[in-house]
Amino acid sequence: MAKPTFAMYWAASCGGCEISLLNIGEQILAVDAAFDVVFWPCVADFKYHDVENYPDDYIDLCLFNGGIRNSENEELAHLLRRKSKTLVAFGSCAYEGCVPGLANLTTNQATFNAVYDDCISNDTTRYQQPQVVSQVPEGELRIPVMYETVRALDQVVPVDYIIPGCPPEAHQISAVLTAILSGAQLPAPGGTILGAADVALCEECPLTKDVKQITRFYRPYEISPEPGLCLLEQGLVCMGPATRGGCGALCPQVGMRCEGCYGPLAGQDQGARMLSAIASVVSAGPPGMEEAAQAAAIEEAMATLADPVGTFYRFSMAHSIMGRAKTVDG
Repeated sequence: MAKPTFAMYWAASCGGCEISLLNIGEQILAVDAAFDVVFWPCVADFKYHDVENYPDDYIDLCLFNGGIRNSENEELAHLLRRKSKTLVAFGSCAYEGCVPGLANLTTNQATFNAVYDDCISNDTTRYQQPQVVSQVPEGELRIPVMYETVRALDQVVPVDYIIPGCPPEAHQISAVLTAILSGAQLPAPGGTILGAADVALCEECPLTKDVKQITRFYRPYEISPEPGLCLLEQGLVCMGPATRGGCGALCPQVGMRCEGCYGPLAGQDQGARMLSAIASVVSAGPPGMEEAAQAAAIEEAMATLADPVGTFYRFSMAHSIMGRAKTVDG
């Protein structure tokens, strides 16, 4: 009996999701034993034409990590969707755009200028920005077209399942793969999230919440938080109230704020939910304080919140109600 086939592809991402698959330890041997790997460019010399030559639905399970940043990413998204029975958005970049999605706050030209023109370098060729088509002695050279807007995988092709995280935690990868290998009944496909909770991260975080009111926010390097106490109530912008649980609150337990990589709760906008949480902890002054003075106190506290858009939408910009910022170039 032929083994089921497995594929994994790396689009616009850092590559951490590829490495995270190795974190399942010895179970990777079970995956290797159970699946026939037919496309995984990160670990073996597969070519795109290999995939093109497979029959449709030939790949039983494809883990697609990375957002859609350029024409090559989009081409492979359509190709792997056609060739795969089950397509999984693996990790935050594929699920919601993640850090590459913050490019939606600016334009391609501004990005190229920052990288090639405005940088400090002794490379005299740095002002030569990438061109889609270039003529070289060997002929015509083409590179992928960079898109103005970074999109999540499900904004380009239908996705069967989502495994969130930056990267997904080993225990959730293991649980999902074990379910697949054992033939266990998975939830109905259609963008269903696997291996994560349906409640906010705060629900599984053991830190004590005293409902304190704060008068300023701190960046992580500015404060050493008191162990055992809620980080948000200490002035660190912990995204726990606006983020789906499932990781075990690993970061807050070691004094690092949740950055929000598991994405928003179902039906919610992560930034809007976090803004509501922020409003609940900002001090408006003592009872009886004049309204003008209260407004000034709130404004002073909020002025210490650095980069709110980049903080609230660090991982979910592509899927947010904002989507992308309106720029001069459109």
